[in-house]
Amino acid sequence: MNKVTHEFDLYGKHYEFETGELAKQATGAVVVKQGGTILLTTAVVSKERRDLDFFPLTVDFIEKMYAVGRIPGGYLKREARPSEKGTLTARLVDRPIRPSFPDGMRNDVHIVITTLSCDQVNQPDVISIMGASGALMVGGVPIDGPVAGVRIARDSESGEYIVNPTFEEAEASDLNLTVAGTKEYISMVEAGANEVTEEDMVAALEFAQKVIGELCDEQQKFLDKCTIEPKTYELDEPIPEVIDKVETFYDAMSAALKDADKQSRIAKVEELKDEIKASFAEEEREIWGREIAAACKALEKKAMRTMIIETGERVDGRVNDEIRPLYIKPHFLPRAHGSGLFQRGQTQVLSVCTLGMLNEWQRLDTIDPAEGKRYIHQYNFPPYCTGEVGRMGAPKRRELGHGALASRALEPMIPNEEEFPYTIRIVSEVMESNGSSSMASTCGSTLALMDAGVPIKRPVSGVAMGLIKEGDQHVILTDIQGLEDFLGDMDFKVCGTTEGITALQMDNKAKGLSTEILAEALAQAKRGRAFILDAMLEQIPMPREELSEFAPRIITIKIPVDKIRDVIGTGGKVIRGIQEETGATIEVHEDGNVFIASTDLGGETALKMVEDIVKVPEVGEEYEGTVVNIQSFGAFVKLTSSKDGLLHISRVANGRVGAVEDVLAEGDTVKVKVIEVDEKTGKISLDRLDKPDAPEGSAKGNGGNHGDRNRRPRDNRRPRRRD
Repeated sequence: MNKVTHEFDLYGKHYEFETGELAKQATGAVVVKQGGTILLTTAVVSKERRDLDFFPLTVDFIEKMYAVGRIPGGYLKREARPSEKGTLTARLVDRPIRPSFPDGMRNDVHIVITTLSCDQVNQPDVISIMGASGALMVGGVPIDGPVAGVRIARDSESGEYIVNPTFEEAEASDLNLTVAGTKEYISMVEAGANEVTEEDMVAALEFAQKVIGELCDEQQKFLDKCTIEPKTYELDEPIPEVIDKVETFYDAMSAALKDADKQSRIAKVEELKDEIKASFAEEEREIWGREIAAACKALEKKAMRTMIIETGERVDGRVNDEIRPLYIKPHFLPRAHGSGLFQRGQTQVLSVCTLGMLNEWQRLDTIDPAEGKRYIHQYNFPPYCTGEVGRMGAPKRRELGHGALASRALEPMIPNEEEFPYTIRIVSEVMESNGSSSMASTCGSTLALMDAGVPIKRPVSGVAMGLIKEGDQHVILTDIQGLEDFLGDMDFKVCGTTEGITALQMDNKAKGLSTEILAEALAQAKRGRAFILDAMLEQIPMPREELSEFAPRIITIKIPVDKIRDVIGTGGKVIRGIQEETGATIEVHEDGNVFIASTDLGGETALKMVEDIVKVPEVGEEYEGTVVNIQSFGAFVKLTSSKDGLLHISRVANGRVGAVEDVLAEGDTVKVKVIEVDEKTGKISLDRLDKPDAPEGSAKGNGGNHGDRNRRPRDNRRPRRRD
């Protein structure tokens, strides 16, 4: 294929598609550009069909540091495992692309998105969806496309929508909505928002669907310029004889599904599936083994969906808008800075909050402009939470995605660092799972934050919504469990406060999902969120007024920038000494902000020491200082850890003194008052308070006479005496 290009402008942004120049041995390859951000997207489909009961699609998003003119960090100086953002972008592409393939596709499909150039103005993630769609369709792969994605921001002042905003435009927005799908339907939604109302969210979704249609039209114009050779792949088709025989067990499957206990229900269903398989002859099982398994799964799906559509009854006996029993316990762990156990049905999550210094923020080595974050939310899903055996290791894509969703939900409610100068880490440990564990993580994390005394703006709750759609009939489900997620048509997670939505995530398998159904789901979710939030607030109505005794107390002080060197000292000697003496941790920022953390009174001591270093004594202030040096003309008195003042011989006592040593000795404590500070040199002159009388005969010693005043430092500013 010769090089083909297509350029267009849409809503103030310039885009370009290219193919035929790079990666020509791939099944399909497309370069997609927005401004100076350039991505190469390749798609390869294996020639062989796999003997699997699922579709083997893999999406990789490869962040190349050369795209932003940087060398990777670390010892190897080479891109290694994907960053969290890279993994989340791969998921963002996978979710709308996967349902566009025909049912029964069993060939391996590998989509690779490589960042060739990133201008750090235009965001690369959403346009990756168009790149993946274009690469597949240029390669002749039979998908239901074109597929496109769009990010919608909203100017928080004017209320105007911004299509595929730049990083800067997104910063000024109260909405970060990503929607993907085709011209006809929405297949994926992901959003972070600052308490946006349901009505505003629906309006934004409707606008996003319109923009997706326009992007699909432009993509089709590009495809029309290309010479495409359609490819055909053998699909995994059901076998009528197998379907008919398995269907005879429909009533038994319906009965097996009616069990509120997940493990018990799974055992009954698996036992029935074994019985179904045993009803086939041995030769049939050998020939149709995979088809029989697929038919059993299809029967389970049909029985569950029919039960809901026809009777309104769910497998655990709930009605469509009913929430499973709740168990809520804040302060679950005694030594953690904050913790909360949240259980909904058989989904149980323990969230734990840890507070740290601002310098413990998470640094990011990515192609995005963001350097790091001080609010960190992590989610763990060990095998035992579903009663399974498995390997423990690095977090998987699903865990990163669920953690990111909970993080988006809570982030708008986190106080800024001026109000609460801490790095905040939340870890959500899934203890049991039967659906909606990410929403349980959101609720549990709200409990943990409030238990830790973090002054969040408002508490957040979340609920997962589902959908069963058959023809023109549909039922929206509140608080879906695992089976309703796997066999249903929609997984729609909604988080928010009493004032509005803070996060959304939706994956849709039902083609023809309208914004009207989404609006209905949002309204039903709002009622569910309110019910859950009320139950949470019964246990902990507001953030605790005091931090945990085990949490660091952070004291903040602002010092002059020119005093930073004095606080740190040569080679860090001064600040290390303060930390060793007090046990506090001290963090000094370039703007003069100093953060002192301690779990005991060491922080107050460290604060006093820092204040002493930067303190500039002023005229009229009184001190109780130590004599540190005696000269013939007076005594030097230590006022602060870094400031001395001169107490002239004429001011050490009442009457004439021949020698300072007649009245004072090094180490003596004296009360003094600042009488002068030289503006140029900073030298300080002192007067002694409660002066004693000069000892008898002192004036004769050492030639003691007022002529000695001629030896005073010039900073006393007194007229010299002329004898």
